[in-house]
Amino acid sequence: MVVATFSLVAQDPETGDLGVAVASKFLAVGSVVPFARAGVGAIATQSYANPRFGPQGLALLEQGASPEGVLEAFQRTDPGLERRQFGLVSARGEALTFTGGECHPWAGGRAGKGLAAQGNLLAGPRVVEAMVETFLQEERVPFPERLLLALKAGEEAGGDKRGKQSAALLVVGEGKGYGGLWDRYIDLRADDHPEPVEELFRLLSLHRLLFERPKERRPLAPEEVRWLQGVLRSLGLYAGEVHGEFDEATERAFLALIGMENLEERYQGGPEVDEATLSYLKRRYPWS
Repeated sequence: MVVATFSLVAQDPETGDLGVAVASKFLAVGSVVPFARAGVGAIATQSYANPRFGPQGLALLEQGASPEGVLEAFQRTDPGLERRQFGLVSARGEALTFTGGECHPWAGGRAGKGLAAQGNLLAGPRVVEAMVETFLQEERVPFPERLLLALKAGEEAGGDKRGKQSAALLVVGEGKGYGGLWDRYIDLRADDHPEPVEELFRLLSLHRLLFERPKERRPLAPEEVRWLQGVLRSLGLYAGEVHGEFDEATERAFLALIGMENLEERYQGGPEVDEATLSYLKRRYPWS
């Protein structure tokens, strides 16, 4: 089956993070196309995709191969290479995009320092150009959002000429994964959705709420503590009085609520919270 797809593989020049953003009229494109490893590289494999290109290419990059060396290895080992397309970026910012001569038109790509954009069965070359232009222009936007803005630009330029179905965003960074225990920082997929790229923006916003550790917190005001205690009582987590004092019983109950909402990464105990967490909880529990 043809993974008719448009994708952008890139490196964040500020942090060294690596990522892949991809969209397609194909079910669960994120299960086939994107591969990345912090400190090594990122790869998108598509158009009669060979999923082995991901682990094989990353292994070669880790051993010191250049992108051209990866391509040479694929030419030696894959007799179906002319039907395939891939893009890769190394941790050194070296990039390459390859489109086999038997890919369905329009098919092509563009590579530059720290990025590779490619697609097949597209509305036209403008899809790839729009992704590259947007990524380069949005340099002040955080890297994950920057990848999605580029993907959206490709979609608005025509995208996959068959339509929309799925999209995915994969970003890796040293120690940035859950609990700081691995490198898979963001791994989001809209597997079957009428507006998959827009759905990724929503999922990314939710990901940031749930998993990012806030840089600033502030003490809860007495009226906010009263609101919190009222919410906790209504949920059966707190049996004390609604008096506006953040005591030990309130903290225990609040910790239980934080666990229910998967906000453990954002709360460090005590009466201090960040604005995003507080705003989310107030919308979720409008107690008065």
